[in-house]
Amino acid sequence: MIVIGLMSGTSYDGIDAAAADLRLDGDVLELTPLGSVSAAYDDELRAAIAGALPPAATDLETVCRLDTLIGQAFGALAVRADEELCGGDAELVGSHGQTLFHWVRDDRVAGTLQLGQPAWIAEATGLPVVADFRPRDVAAGGQGAPLVSVLDLLWLAGRPGRPVALNLGGIANVTVPGDAGTGPGGPPVAFDTGPANALLDLAASRVTGGRLGHDVDGRLAAAGRVRDDLLDRLLDHPYFVRPAPKSTGKELFHAGYLDAALAGLPAVDDPDLLATLTAFTTVTVADAVHRHGATEVIASGGGVRNPELVRQLRARLGTVPLRTSDELGLGAQDKEAYAFAVLAFLTAHGLPGTVPSCTGARHASVLGSLTPGRPGAPALLVPAAREGSRAGEPPVAPRSLRLRAAG
Repeated sequence: MIVIGLMSGTSYDGIDAAAADLRLDGDVLELTPLGSVSAAYDDELRAAIAGALPPAATDLETVCRLDTLIGQAFGALAVRADEELCGGDAELVGSHGQTLFHWVRDDRVAGTLQLGQPAWIAEATGLPVVADFRPRDVAAGGQGAPLVSVLDLLWLAGRPGRPVALNLGGIANVTVPGDAGTGPGGPPVAFDTGPANALLDLAASRVTGGRLGHDVDGRLAAAGRVRDDLLDRLLDHPYFVRPAPKSTGKELFHAGYLDAALAGLPAVDDPDLLATLTAFTTVTVADAVHRHGATEVIASGGGVRNPELVRQLRARLGTVPLRTSDELGLGAQDKEAYAFAVLAFLTAHGLPGTVPSCTGARHASVLGSLTPGRPGAPALLVPAAREGSRAGEPPVAPRSLRLRAAG
């Protein structure tokens, strides 16, 4: 099955689309990457998303408009991905949507909201769309995040030592196969470590009067020094000592969080602010990595394009090597989009897309809601025969991932 995965993260700067040719071979999922395309949100839509995010107030008209406009933007990119990457042969779309709110109450996730109405994607492409992946896991008592852990665990299966997959988006998350804290052979864990680019992007926009949406190449941070008084305040939050599984977002790490940390401190120079926020990210990531006994870190996400963030992280990881997912065959910018292609494929075959120890759910769940494609489009949710099985025998959940080169 050729599947397009669509992803927009907590940085809400645009959409990534990745196309994958996926096939089950017994309990091995074969993934052939077909490439990726991306599109930035236009300035008006990005401003509207920013204006609706916490701690701002919003209204239902705004929510409705955003649901439509984001869905249309996702649909336009899905059409482009089908044409440019799949030659018009895509069979399914998996859309994460744009997270607007992640409702955490008493350390548990009570609800989550991703906008980007999938009907617009189905109408634009004519293809069936799996969307709204996170709520089913939340309904089963889970965090609904990080869902990329399923791809991480399949991908890293059999890799020696204890490799940790790290994503540096707006929020940073890690996946640990076989948690060191539970002893040899213990269950895997996954969780959000805290902000990666969220506060960095906010600060870069502030100090440049909106001219920059992020610290280009980490130049502002590289020119500053870490203010320990500010760093201590940023780290002084119970989230960082809460056990996994756990998840967070801009509902916590927003402008108000930064302003509260700055309140009453001597003036912080602009480069020092960016240097300290970079340290905030690297300290929280490195603490999580060391706590779980990682033997290597494999990073992806927009943060890997920030040389100063990577430099500081390497320094804090010490002897634990840091490499990017590009080195192992999955583009650092594209990995999450590929993850939602995989999740849509699993849903289409009636297979679970969660690992309970990673999200905290009571059980694994088949994720998402299905929006049908055009009349005559492929019927889904009918288990297909797996390679080498008797005709009609349903597939089994994959236990590992094999990457294959296109062509």
